[in-house]
Amino acid sequence: MHLRRNDKTIRICGESYQLATAHDRPFVYLECGNGERLAELFVLSSVHPLHDRDDTVAAGAWEVEEREGVILLSLVAHSSVWAEKRYRFRCYPERFIYEVEVAGRGALAEVHYFGGYYSGNLRWGSGFFPSGQQFAEGFSPEPNDYEASFFAPDSSTAINLTGVPLPGRGDWFFTPPPFCFALAHDGAEGLLWTGIGVEAPPGQNSFADYGYNGGHGTFFLTLNYEGHTAVDGRYRLPAIGFDFASGPYEAVAAHVAALREAGCVTAKGAAAAPAWWRSPLFCGWGSQCYLASLEPGRPADFARQETYEGFLLALAMNEVDPGIVVLDDKWQASYGGNEVDKGKWPDLPGFVAHQHAAGRHVLLWLKAWDPEGVPAAECITNAGGLPIAVDPTNPAYERRLRTAVRRMLAADGYNADGFKIDFSARIPSGPGIRTSGQLWGLELMRRYLQIIYEEAKQVKADALIMTHTPHPYLADVVDMLRLNDMNVGTDIVRAMQHRAQIASIACPGVVIDTDNWPVTDRATWRAYLPLQAELGVPSLYYVSHVDATGEPLLAEDYELIRRVWQRFRERQADKELS
Repeated sequence: MHLRRNDKTIRICGESYQLATAHDRPFVYLECGNGERLAELFVLSSVHPLHDRDDTVAAGAWEVEEREGVILLSLVAHSSVWAEKRYRFRCYPERFIYEVEVAGRGALAEVHYFGGYYSGNLRWGSGFFPSGQQFAEGFSPEPNDYEASFFAPDSSTAINLTGVPLPGRGDWFFTPPPFCFALAHDGAEGLLWTGIGVEAPPGQNSFADYGYNGGHGTFFLTLNYEGHTAVDGRYRLPAIGFDFASGPYEAVAAHVAALREAGCVTAKGAAAAPAWWRSPLFCGWGSQCYLASLEPGRPADFARQETYEGFLLALAMNEVDPGIVVLDDKWQASYGGNEVDKGKWPDLPGFVAHQHAAGRHVLLWLKAWDPEGVPAAECITNAGGLPIAVDPTNPAYERRLRTAVRRMLAADGYNADGFKIDFSARIPSGPGIRTSGQLWGLELMRRYLQIIYEEAKQVKADALIMTHTPHPYLADVVDMLRLNDMNVGTDIVRAMQHRAQIASIACPGVVIDTDNWPVTDRATWRAYLPLQAELGVPSLYYVSHVDATGEPLLAEDYELIRRVWQRFRERQADKELS
């Protein structure tokens, strides 16, 4: 890495990139190592508080400082709402990061990285300025309901924690994946990729989503804080890191490695996983849905003790022996309280004991954030006072949740072995939402999972916590990552390979649950089943029929299950011996 400068410009040359200042406009040019232009980065990013819009009214001159292994390029700017703003490029030989720091007071609304309002140069007028880009293709690690990982650079997309099956919000499958987009450019030997990811130190992941906003030859990035982060004094925003790689997955992997190197996340060791976590898994949800298709009622109505005993008996008759049994929605009387519904489960501890005697473990399904059965005083509310979620920042609710975890796992309670945590995409989002504490965004998600994880491990050291939250910042509060629901009518094999690859990159020490529901038809189910043993733990959701079509499972289907599970178990035994 070396520095070149003259009276007008500064150029920093790394191994795979070059950065050059412009002498007559507030841009820095991002170029390949050979000098080919990739983007014109608008430096004066806007940091908007809730009470106003941030317009940069003046900018100083570039300053450069060389230190051992790093070159710092920085400038100071003046704002319509902040006492001062400081921008910095921290350049290393193989990568660089971009930092923004503000001074003043205000609650953060959103930050537009590489885009912003500027009125400090009459030559260029005033208004909002995006960055320029010459990208050929974009990539997002976020699964969505149309299973499109790649996007046009002149379009927009986001990585977030929320989602529901409604227009524009069909991305609840991972909550969230790594906050990193990869953008491609045409190189001499094909596409080369630049990862552009968020690097926040622990405690400062207080944003709800990370957006790529594209236009014709333009782009900027957005972090939405939604008014839940207060600035009083100096505040450094999460950095944006640039990594260079041969492919999109490699770019995301470089981003995750950078997070670990910077101490932003903690890796999880693969050796910590007990052997039973890697047992073939049966979840009753698909069969609950099939039963609901035969008679009036909701699938949740069939989460009953006698129904699950029937499921397991039917599997045993076909010589299918899962190592883990998941009791799905809704075994409990209330989602928020997680106390057993004795009308459905007259002897839940007895059922669990019977499974333990058969060499199996039992997971209980939890619906994250749902306030059903929890006092409003312990809930997150909207501005109108409506409880919209439980509040893990509220001490009273934390005590309630810890008590529930102990009841569900303790030997003198239900004696279950862990949890399948679902609906994490219902985490609150938006301005005007009221919490007891100050946590928001990914920090709020982490706190909720941390309470469950800590309490579960105190009760049972080998308790298994399953989520669909493959972000490296959460790797140390989950044990198993579920690939989540499949999208009917899409290429399920390709979609689940993508999800498994992202989960493995984000949290390499975490076990993967391959999921198994819903499927278009029996043929699709058959095509996916052998792949499960390659991607992670085989997962079975059907006992006798495919719910979508009513097609029965045939003798050859049970033989396929047995063959795949046996191969998986043999592979796990070989790994343990080695």
